[in-house]
Amino acid sequence: MDYKITSRSEQDTTTVAQNIESEKFPNMVICLEGDLGSGKTVFTKGFAHALGIEEAITSPTFNIIKEYQNGELPLYHMDVYRLDGKVDELGIEEYYTKGGITIIEWADMIKDYLPEERLDIRIKVLDEDVRVLILTPHGRKYEDVCEAVV
Repeated sequence: MDYKITSRSEQDTTTVAQNIESEKFPNMVICLEGDLGSGKTVFTKGFAHALGIEEAITSPTFNIIKEYQNGELPLYHMDVYRLDGKVDELGIEEYYTKGGITIIEWADMIKDYLPEERLDIRIKVLDEDVRVLILTPHGRKYEDVCEAVV
């Protein structure tokens, strides 16, 4: 079952991220999909801030993976856009069980490497300000997260 949330501003997207963060658990995996400028990094910034991470959060487009260790839980922020689905040598799957939270931008490009249990969030742009966030939980824990925040 999908859950839909309408965001009318960056602050709305940040609030959704903060609400999901409040339901966090170790080894949580959030997979973000959406066009350029849809709000994937805005979501991640909101989540990271709620985790207590004070560092500036930027998209790891060129780094591929950025690790933030100074929050309530470690945050592993990935942007796999430039990989063209070639992730074999990066060890991405190892991050899923390191006890932190993994957020993957452009996750639809590496579907074969995603864990079975995860939260997919598709961000659809309706206009300059309005977005629809479509949450698709995979697994009971993620269903509980969606029920708690929607």
